[in-house]
Amino acid sequence: MEKASFLYALLSKYKYLITTIIGIVVVGFADSNSFYQRMVLYYEILELRTEIDYYNNVYKNNAAQLRDLERDPRNIERIARERYFMKADDEDIYVLSSDPRSTLPELKDNTNGKDK
Repeated sequence: MEKASFLYALLSKYKYLITTIIGIVVVGFADSNSFYQRMVLYYEILELRTEIDYYNNVYKNNAAQLRDLERDPRNIERIARERYFMKADDEDIYVLSSDPRSTLPELKDNTNGKDK
């Protein structure tokens, strides 16, 4: 009985403080509209906005390249040579790469684990 009366006295003395602390915990962390959740969503929105800006810049660059291709047919030849390694009949192409894996099938080892 003594513990119950002590607890009751403590609760009645600090009832406003306890109510305020419980309210702050609920509003700050436990609620679905809590301050913590709002901050998480805020940073997610910032990240998505930077991603939107990135893709808008990519779109603008691609649109500019497309306009250049439509205006000048020499740009089509330039892109074919640079990106796809296309060549004229009287030319040789040398591709220099620092990649240790070869992309050419004739340079790959075709032994399938067998000794030569």
